[in-house]
Amino acid sequence: MVFGLSLAAPEPAAAQDALSFRVMREAWTEADERGFSEFVQAIGNSNCRTVAQCMASPANPFARSDPPGTAWRADCADLPYFLRAYYAWKRGLPFSYISAVSPKGATRDIRYTSRGNDIASRRDILTGSASGPALLTDLRNTISSAMYRLHPDMENTDLYPTRIDRKSIRPGSVLYDPNGHLAVVYKVEDDGRILFIDAHPDNSLTRGTYGRKFVRSSPGMGAGFKNWRPLKLEGASRTPAGPLVGGRIVFAKNAELADYSIEQYFGNVARGEDRQWASGTFMLAGQPVDYYDYVRAMMGGGSLAYEPLAELRNMMRANCEDIRYREEAVNIAIQNRINLKPQPPRLPPNIYGTEGEWEEFSTPSRDARLKASFKELRDQVQRFVEWHAVGDKRVHYQGINLTLDLLTTYDVEANACVITYLRSNGTPVQLGYEEIRRRMFLMSFDPYHCIERRWGATQPAELATCRDDPVKAEWYAAEQHLRNQIDRTYDARMDFTLFDLKQGPGPGRGVAAAPDIDVRAYLVGLINGRPPAAAASSAAR
Repeated sequence: MVFGLSLAAPEPAAAQDALSFRVMREAWTEADERGFSEFVQAIGNSNCRTVAQCMASPANPFARSDPPGTAWRADCADLPYFLRAYYAWKRGLPFSYISAVSPKGATRDIRYTSRGNDIASRRDILTGSASGPALLTDLRNTISSAMYRLHPDMENTDLYPTRIDRKSIRPGSVLYDPNGHLAVVYKVEDDGRILFIDAHPDNSLTRGTYGRKFVRSSPGMGAGFKNWRPLKLEGASRTPAGPLVGGRIVFAKNAELADYSIEQYFGNVARGEDRQWASGTFMLAGQPVDYYDYVRAMMGGGSLAYEPLAELRNMMRANCEDIRYREEAVNIAIQNRINLKPQPPRLPPNIYGTEGEWEEFSTPSRDARLKASFKELRDQVQRFVEWHAVGDKRVHYQGINLTLDLLTTYDVEANACVITYLRSNGTPVQLGYEEIRRRMFLMSFDPYHCIERRWGATQPAELATCRDDPVKAEWYAAEQHLRNQIDRTYDARMDFTLFDLKQGPGPGRGVAAAPDIDVRAYLVGLINGRPPAAAASSAAR
């Protein structure tokens, strides 16, 4: 992959020297770490929508020192390393990174190994060993999510698993989803919500809120929150001009890290064997709680307290923002005329983890995360209602009728979220939050489909402008079981033909039915005295 750094003409020697990576200090200080956190937070708080925009914006205090014409790029796996290396370059701080990993056991894709990976090699960045832009290019071409798939017990890793609390998880902390997605924390709200930024193959940069769309995993897969491991340059000599030359990078050991913790994997009671990770217990105030509730409580100060109306409002606004990000991604595919290309005879080996045109312009992973967020909202609302009904102290509500207030809040937020897409003939179609919710499992992730199908159109009047040929229409219909699926199965074979998909749901081919994500129907049913759908999850804990 090309990094996208373009300079109009070769730089003179003085300018080239200014671009050189020069190590001025032996280690990162606490002040350096605070500066890095502020750097990440400023980018997260800005309105930039692509990596290039962010790095050229006032949020980046180093933007003016970048070479003229620079076009920075990073996808999700690159972004944490990109931000860390860029800051190290600009501040003269030591930097090192894993340059290769090897799988533990056989695998079809090293990014999704079931037992995780081992470090095969790493590269120390010393004074004069690279220019800043060349380093960032190398990272772009080297780093993948495989570099994060490391057991939490391992030493000499770039990142280490951190304790779950407000002091440890901070702007700049890294969040790894073992389904192949990376994010960087940029803010922790007072109520415990963790806000993140993430990048995508199209170079867009999006923002979100941590939740169940980031799955837990066995320890070997290395999921969860991580901080950058402290490192020190040893054996270097300082030149008269100031930079430290030579030496080697040495990393702090796990036992030396005050916030190193494996509680994300085994619970906060006692460590079990790796194979028992899913049964680990998270205790809060003497009571077992769900992992995600535990994270929320610890990040909110140590106690779990939900204000249902505020939670609903925040989650819906986050979902609306994700819808707008999806709109941008779909538009990029249309602008690049991918929808006008012939339908390939097979899907990629795995639609969630691929490369090339499909990676850049399809949206199966993005769509799955959006569906998971809608499902989480549906389940969370039911939990609030059920908790409140039994007087659970986790719910802070001072009103008279929680169900009615939730419905009113839902309608207000839904009415405020509207997007407009242009049909194939240029005519606009307006879609509100509820209509998108209704179409959620009809919206095509396939970049070769017309924009009408990308937005789940099924009515003849709206579909009339779609230019898809009959073969594409068949593919759209055959991919329905894949659209029904929320879970991203990166280890499944998925290079199916149209004939294969027509055989119905099965391993790698999706599921027969989509889950219930209809919050409004649930609330209206309660108000009208109807029991909730059996498919809805219980708030047992």
